[in-house]
Amino acid sequence: MNVYTIRIASWQDDGLALRSVRETVFVREQCVPVELEWDEFDMNGLHLLAVDAAQNAIATARLLPNGVIGRMAVLREWRGKGVGSALLLRVLEEAKKKQMQQVTLSAQLHASGFYVKFGFQITGEKFMDAGIPHIRMSLWLS
Repeated sequence: MNVYTIRIASWQDDGLALRSVRETVFVREQCVPVELEWDEFDMNGLHLLAVDAAQNAIATARLLPNGVIGRMAVLREWRGKGVGSALLLRVLEEAKKKQMQQVTLSAQLHASGFYVKFGFQITGEKFMDAGIPHIRMSLWLS
């Protein structure tokens, strides 16, 4: 059975776990340059961390105060098991708690269909980020 929990994480206390997932997915798997992965928003963003039954980090997401969702990452062995969907639903729940009217994200093009299932709409043209095709998407929460 795939048991996991999702909780709010702090960069100060959970930074190693958050970094571990993001480095595995973005830097190692997708070859994103490490210097592009870390930014000034990590200290102020709302981070969500999914952990397995043994408290090992398995997925992350970040919500910025301006409603930008980013750094959604699920470890390969946990993909296709509902973790990403549960994580996104939790991000949207937190955005609603903060009374955000709209959330936006830059989806990797291959993942845009995942976000469409949750009601996100494409709001921009394709663009490249870290050598990976992306598309801007948004969702009204009201």
